[in-house]
Amino acid sequence: MILFDFSNYDQLIPLVANSLIAGALLAIIGGLIGTFVMTRDMSFAVHGISELSFAGAAVALLLGANVVFGSIIGSLLAAAVIGALGAKAKERNSIVAVLMPAGLGLGILALALYEGRAANKFGLLTGQIVAVDDPQLFWLASICIFILAVLIVVWRPLNFASLDADVAAARGVPTRALSVVFMILLGLAVAASVQVVGALLVLSLLVTPAAAAVRVSRSPILTPLLSVAFAMVSVIGGILLALGAGLPISPYVTTISFLIYVICRVVERVRK
Repeated sequence: MILFDFSNYDQLIPLVANSLIAGALLAIIGGLIGTFVMTRDMSFAVHGISELSFAGAAVALLLGANVVFGSIIGSLLAAAVIGALGAKAKERNSIVAVLMPAGLGLGILALALYEGRAANKFGLLTGQIVAVDDPQLFWLASICIFILAVLIVVWRPLNFASLDADVAAARGVPTRALSVVFMILLGLAVAASVQVVGALLVLSLLVTPAAAAVRVSRSPILTPLLSVAFAMVSVIGGILLALGAGLPISPYVTTISFLIYVICRVVERVRK
């Protein structure tokens, strides 16, 4: 049994050109956002937002609307609820635990009612390597550029507020406003990531690379750079491997991301 077939790679690469571009953009955004997810202890919240993003995308697919737009609406709704009601970690986790099954149930209902191609249903959960067409790429690029522009503006105060909110507030940093801004950016990043890696495995892009980076570096400059590099290797490598195997992208992205994390844990242990 042949697991990978790269004999026609020169003909297959153009088919996923949009996915490679989208993956590179999402790796940059996911790596940067992920560093704040780790410092703000919001890994579980990412999964909750992804479930509502999946529900929004599934409802949009059922109604024949723009899937990316539906995904954005679902993500922003979840981010708003978590941000407004989950100020403390315990409250946030309980809210996420409520949102996850609700979003997943609504999404599954919408997919059950959808009578179109089965690949569209499966792709929302696990991702598709050839699912990014030109309109979707435009949406994804616009979202990523917007997130990157806002991050450039708020990076220093957001980093300060994420590391020590009380001290930052005492120094006059608008911590509440920054929290709202970050939740919006996180919601948009999740919505964009769902289109490539799927709702069930979005953590492999927005959490695992950053979790690996903080194991080998505490530098405020090197850590986000490593996180972006790890996300880039995971996404681009996953797309290229999935292309040769003819399987969904998610297993490859998650496997590469997990292996990078394991290596970083080993490096951390050896250095200690």
